[in-house]
Amino acid sequence: MTQAWMAGFGLGLSLIVAIGAQNAFVLRQGLRRDHVLAVVLTCALSDAVLIAAGVAGFGVLTQRAPWLGPMMLWGGAAFLLVYGAIAFRSALRGGAALRAREGAAPVSLRRTLAVCLALTWGNPHVYLDTLVLMGAVSARWEDRTAFALGGMAASAVFFAALGYGARLLRPLFARPAAWRWLDAGIGCVMWWIAAGLLAGV
Repeated sequence: MTQAWMAGFGLGLSLIVAIGAQNAFVLRQGLRRDHVLAVVLTCALSDAVLIAAGVAGFGVLTQRAPWLGPMMLWGGAAFLLVYGAIAFRSALRGGAALRAREGAAPVSLRRTLAVCLALTWGNPHVYLDTLVLMGAVSARWEDRTAFALGGMAASAVFFAALGYGARLLRPLFARPAAWRWLDAGIGCVMWWIAAGLLAGV
C-alpha cells in the first residue's frame, strides 16, 4: 500500500505543480485572503472526484465518445480567453485588488466558487491528467485505491500550501504595482494555455 500511495502522490504532485489558470487563481485568492479555505477545498475535492473516476476506469469514456475531446478544447479555450481578458483589464486599471481589500465590497463566495469551478472543470488538461493519465498509470498497481488516495493527498497538500503559503508574499504585494504584474502574468498564462488548446483542435 505504501509504494502505491507514494507513486500516486508523486505522480499527482508532478502533474498539478505546473503553473496554470487554476493555480494562478488559488495564488491570487491566497494573497488577498479571500475565501481561501473554500477555494482550497473546492480544488482538492474536484481533483479527488476526477482521480477516483480515472482510477475507476472513466477514461474509457473518452475513447467511446471521441467528440468529448474537441468540445472540451473549445469550451476551455473560450473561458480562458475571457478570463484572461478580465485579468489584463485589472492590470491596466491597477490597484483594484488592493482597493477591494481596503473597504469596497469583497467578491462574494458564490462568485468566487463559480470562477474556481469553471477554471477547474473547464480545463481540458485536468481530464487528461486525472481521468486518462492517472487512470492509466493506476493499472500498474494492485492496490489502486492506495494509488488514488496518494494522488488525492498530493492535490490537497499542494492547494493548501499554495493558498495559505501565499500570505508569505503579502509584503511584496502591498505595492499596487506588484498586483498589476500579477494580473498581467495571470492574463498571459490564461491566453498561453488557450492558444495551446486551440492549436490542438
